[in-house]
Amino acid sequence: MKTVGFIGCGNMGSALAAAAAKSGVPLLVSDTDSKKAAELADRLGAKESTNTTIAESCDLIFLAVKPQILPGVLSDLAPVFASRKSRFTLVSMAAGVKIASIEDYSGGSYPVIRIMPNLPAACGTGMILYAPNTLAIEEDTEFLLKTLSPAGKLDLLPEKLIDAASAISGCGPAYVWMFAQAMADAGVSLGLSRDKALIYSLQTLLGSAQYALSSGEHPEKLKDMVCSPAGSTIEGVKALERNAFRAAVIEAVEEAYIRTLELGKKE
Repeated sequence: MKTVGFIGCGNMGSALAAAAAKSGVPLLVSDTDSKKAAELADRLGAKESTNTTIAESCDLIFLAVKPQILPGVLSDLAPVFASRKSRFTLVSMAAGVKIASIEDYSGGSYPVIRIMPNLPAACGTGMILYAPNTLAIEEDTEFLLKTLSPAGKLDLLPEKLIDAASAISGCGPAYVWMFAQAMADAGVSLGLSRDKALIYSLQTLLGSAQYALSSGEHPEKLKDMVCSPAGSTIEGVKALERNAFRAAVIEAVEEAYIRTLELGKKE
């Protein structure tokens, strides 16, 4: 049976490892913080390991480390990769780091799949973008899709669009949670308890997203459906427009994209 290894057990690495564990594949995890790796392994029924062992033995190797750390990690493992006889695939989730750089750091011509996940993958509702290099065959991508299927939706994109898309799906949860907190704060200011206001806010966001996906209707049309003539909702919409709500969201995504490109240049 094929095995999967995670080098790095931070928030995103742990989220994807949790999803991979649900797919039933044998799982190895490693981290510079051995306590963190041990706790994750115990929680997932995985095996605590080392970077070298994962590089030597795993079929799918997730590189769940920060962009500035990735070059050193891959350079250290390059001799291990070079000595392997069996096929393996490198999977990188480092923001802004292009496939060509991953190939260069790893010191050889290997199958590489670049992914950009988001934190909701931890509970099976994630959005994961992926782009394989020319050496990654259908079997490699199918194994990746099978391994991460419990994480949520996966979508194939040309690599040149990965950074732009991840400025929405990868960074977006932070913006959504800020919005949820703001709505809950408003509820508290109107007399609701904090717990109830937060539940109302989060469930409204969840239901709105699910309804939009299931109906297939454009968000603008759905917004209009809720805005009755001279009603309360349209007054709220007017307040958002008055405070440049949509412009602020657009600018947030654009600024996140620019920063991702900067991170790529620093690797």
